[in-house]
Amino acid sequence: MTAGRGSIEAPLALLAELTHRCPLHCPYCSNPTALTGPGAELDTATWARVFREAAALGCLQVHLSGGEPTARRDIVALVAAASAAGLYTNLITAGVLLDAAKLAALAAAGLDHVQLSVQDAEPASADRIGGYAGGHARKLAAARLVTEAGLPLTLNAVVHRQNLDRLPALIALALDLGAGRLEVAHVQYYGWALANRDALLPGRDQLEAATRTVEAARRALSGRLVIDYVVPDYHAARPKSCMGGWGRRFLAVSPAGRVLPCHAAESLPGFDFPDVRQVSLRQAWEDSGAFARFRGTGWMPPPCRGCDRAEVDWGGCRCQAFALTGDAAATDPACAFSPHHALLASAVATAAASGEGFTYREPRRQP
Repeated sequence: MTAGRGSIEAPLALLAELTHRCPLHCPYCSNPTALTGPGAELDTATWARVFREAAALGCLQVHLSGGEPTARRDIVALVAAASAAGLYTNLITAGVLLDAAKLAALAAAGLDHVQLSVQDAEPASADRIGGYAGGHARKLAAARLVTEAGLPLTLNAVVHRQNLDRLPALIALALDLGAGRLEVAHVQYYGWALANRDALLPGRDQLEAATRTVEAARRALSGRLVIDYVVPDYHAARPKSCMGGWGRRFLAVSPAGRVLPCHAAESLPGFDFPDVRQVSLRQAWEDSGAFARFRGTGWMPPPCRGCDRAEVDWGGCRCQAFALTGDAAATDPACAFSPHHALLASAVATAAASGEGFTYREPRRQP
């Protein structure tokens, strides 16, 4: 399927970042360090139009995210609008604002799936990482409400140096809560996570032990629990295919209405990202210079140009390239052939010698 313009394929999914508001203060939050205030958020009617345009463009699913999407008073109406547009609806939530009444209303509105984040398996550590006292207990209660309502549950465990040794307990927690899927997602270093990299980045020995744990659990739990595993690029020799390639299979809309090829792209300077208040989602996807800039392989510098993996990893991550080198068009330093590859080993060494204190999201509200 194409999106109607040459060889541009239709996006498979829309990430709808409904708000940057969140009661948690996670130090690895993927939101930009400059957060959008409530007064600048898209209204209900505009989001409903975006959902209809996403379906018409070819999207099959919408991930309702934030911040914390349930902080919006119109979250039930937004789920209903996405469902009415024909999109599979996935709520990505911290769970701390969910109760039985709200979940019942969301299910009645057409919610298809819940992805619930946890910070650790150990309550005190989880509450410290999330910066929210009692948050872990609220999350467990929310998870049980989800499964009691008959909705599929994915547990999203964001892992890093300060909780990775408890990965076996996180796997056991997913089973106990009745999750059908567990996403073991190593922190990706953008936004607040980049600011806290020295406190979060694991060493190679810790990473390899975690990988062995995941592989063993996949064998032992086949048919009971699907485990997705997202590793950090800082120990890699080849970059990942970030979002399936820039502007190829995925798009995001920020709380303020900017249309992005990935949720972290606002960190890149020199881009004029389209605004859904001014253009349609199709115009943004097909005609935007920002989306065309790194789409495909024609933009690639050596050694990416001509590489036999060019149409496998699509040059890796542009946001990571910028974060580490200051140049969004540079070869992703995760590639061993990048002239900047040594930056990753340097970052790992620096992190190993660092402490565990955090700069929390929304520093003025640190716990």
